[in-house]
Amino acid sequence: MRQVRPKKRPSEAQCPKRALEMFGDYQTLSIVDTLAIGEMRYCELQRALGNMNPVTLARRLKKLEDQRIIERRKETIDKLSVAYRLLPKGEHMLPVLRSIKEFSEKYLG
Repeated sequence: MRQVRPKKRPSEAQCPKRALEMFGDYQTLSIVDTLAIGEMRYCELQRALGNMNPVTLARRLKKLEDQRIIERRKETIDKLSVAYRLLPKGEHMLPVLRSIKEFSEKYLG
């Protein structure tokens, strides 16, 4: 007789790992940090990020959008333009980003 195992919930040990995977990399964190200022159009965001490679920026924005961290909104005036803003999930990342900045300034600066 085959034994049926209950579905496992992610262990508490896996939660930090999953959170770090969501934060991703430096570029992803930079995008979230930059959008903390407020909604930005793609070209404004690219300039604010020091002219990040357009392919890299597009991939990171798509990933953040898929994770419901940011929202992509088509401009009503100019149908070709899009703007990005943080969603509540992204806003909840900001205290963690501040802590990372403080840590790096204190111990790595």
